[in-house]
Amino acid sequence: MAGNLRKGSVLVVDDDRSALESIQEILLREDHQVSVAHSAEEALEMIRAEDYGVVLTDLRMPGMDGMDLLRTIKALRPETEVVIMTAFGTIERAVEAMREGAYDFVTKPLKRPLLVRSVGRALEKASLQAENQQLRAELDAISGERTLIGTSPAMRKVLDTLNQVAPANTTVLILGESGTGKELAARAIHQRSRRNRGPFVALNCAAIPVTLLESELFGHERGAFTGAFARREGRFQMAHGGTLFLDEVGELDPMIQAKLLRVLQEGEFERLGGTQTLRVDVRVVASTNRNLLDMVREGRFREDLYYRLHVIQLTMPPLRERLEDVPLLAQHFLARYASRNQKDVRSISREAMDVLATHDWPGNVRELENTIEHAVVLCRGDTIRLEDLPDLAESERQDIQYMTIQLGTPLNEIEQQVIQQTLRLTRGNKRLAAQLLGIATRTIYRKL
Repeated sequence: MAGNLRKGSVLVVDDDRSALESIQEILLREDHQVSVAHSAEEALEMIRAEDYGVVLTDLRMPGMDGMDLLRTIKALRPETEVVIMTAFGTIERAVEAMREGAYDFVTKPLKRPLLVRSVGRALEKASLQAENQQLRAELDAISGERTLIGTSPAMRKVLDTLNQVAPANTTVLILGESGTGKELAARAIHQRSRRNRGPFVALNCAAIPVTLLESELFGHERGAFTGAFARREGRFQMAHGGTLFLDEVGELDPMIQAKLLRVLQEGEFERLGGTQTLRVDVRVVASTNRNLLDMVREGRFREDLYYRLHVIQLTMPPLRERLEDVPLLAQHFLARYASRNQKDVRSISREAMDVLATHDWPGNVRELENTIEHAVVLCRGDTIRLEDLPDLAESERQDIQYMTIQLGTPLNEIEQQVIQQTLRLTRGNKRLAAQLLGIATRTIYRKL
C-alpha cells in the first residue's frame, strides 16, 4: 500500500469546523491534496478506504481522541506519518504521542510557518519511506544475492539478449568496462541454460601468472614442472557438463590462445606434461574490457580465436548510461550491507539519492556498491544522509554541454538521457535543471 501514497496527501482531523477550514486553506495554498474529517471515527473510515501521506489531528476530541487515533493509524497504516495538534496545557500528552510514533506536534493557536514546515517534513518522510518500500518490492521480484539488477532500457536490452542466448550452446563474448557486472551476466547465462545443473567455473586470466595459466586451464601431470608433485585437473575438466567463464580473456598469452582455440574447435586437450588426449563438454563464456578487434589488428590476439569467441556478443552498459537504475541498485546494496553489519539502516534520504543518481560512476556498479557499504557503516540512524556518503570524486570529464543521439532512439529514452545529462550539468540541482529544460520541477521527479 505504501507504494501508492499520493504525494502531498494530507488528512486533517478536528472537531472544530472553523479551525478545520482554516487549516485546509493553508495547506491547499501549499499545493497539498487535503481531505478533512470532523471526528476520529470518520477519519478511520477514510483511512481504511484510502492511503494518506500525513494525518494532522487534534489531540483533544469527543469520543475517540487523537492519541487513540494515532495508535490505530500506526496499527493500520504504519507508513502514514501523524502530526498532533495540541494546546499549551497538554504538551505532556503531545510528548507521549511522540513516543507512540507521532512524527511531530504543533501547538495551538497554530502558527502558519510552523504548521507548513511540520506537515512538509512529515510528507517528505512519508514519501521517502513509500519510495524505499517500492524499491524493496521491486527488488524482491527481480533480485537475489548475485544477480543482474535494473529496469532501464539499456538493461532490458541486455536481459532480452541474455534470455535469447542462454538456452543455446554457443560461446558468448561479454564486453564492458570494469565493474559493470560481466561475471554476473555470465552466471545468469549459465543459470538460464540447459547446463544449469552442471558446474559454473570462473577464471580471471589477468590474475594468474602466465607460467601457471596453462596448468590452471588444462591441468598438469605429476612431474610436469618443479613443484608438480601430483596430477591436477584444470578448469576445463572441472567445468565438464557446465560453463567455464574466462574473465579478461584479452590477457591470454599467444601460446595459450592457440591451445584455447583447439579446445573450442575440437573439444579436446592434453594436460601439461601429459600425452593423453582428454575430451570435455564445456560451454565457454568469455569477457574483456579491452577492444579485442584492435588487438587483432595489432597482432596481439589471434583472429581465428577472436571469431570463435565472438559468435554472440553481449555488451554491458556503464552505470552512467543507466542512471535510472541507481536507486534500485542502491537499495539492493543497502539491504545487503545493513544485514551483514547488523545495522537498522532502511532508507536513503532524497538529498543523498540525488547525489548518487547524478554521479558519473567511473567505477560503475562496483563503485556504487563500495559507496553504499561505506555509508551504511558510518550511518548513525535508519536513513543514509548526505554526510554519510564518501567524497565522490568529480568526474574527470568536463561538464557536458552537448550530447549525441543515435537516429532511431525511442523518444522516451531521449527524454531520459536529456534529463540525466542536464542534472549532471547542474550537479543534481533539480530546480535549476527544470528551469534549463523549461519544465516543472515535479516533472523531473516524476520522470526519474
